Amino acid sequence: MSVAVRIPTILRSYTGGEAEVRVEPAEPTLSGTIAALEAAYPGLSARVLDDAGALRRFVNVYVDDEDVRFEGGLATATPAGAQVSIIPAVAGG
Repeated sequence: MSVAVRIPTILRSYTGGEAEVRVEPAEPTLSGTIAALEAAYPGLSARVLDDAGALRRFVNVYVDDEDVRFEGGLATATPAGAQVSIIPAVAGG
């Protein structure tokens, strides 16, 4: 049950420069996918999750083009073949 994860440029140092990686989460949720990312690419989850284990405020995550904040958060389903996109928010003026 492979899930594709798009990695933003700023986090590609954790994936050896790869823009997209595939992981096989132990459970088919975003939480399981992030755990699989951490196992394969140590340190990556700390850039996506805060100290309390919640999604960081300035990181947007989409599963198949749906914003997980409006779906189920970390409990959002990531079935086999799902596409997860991690997108850091951009601010400025």
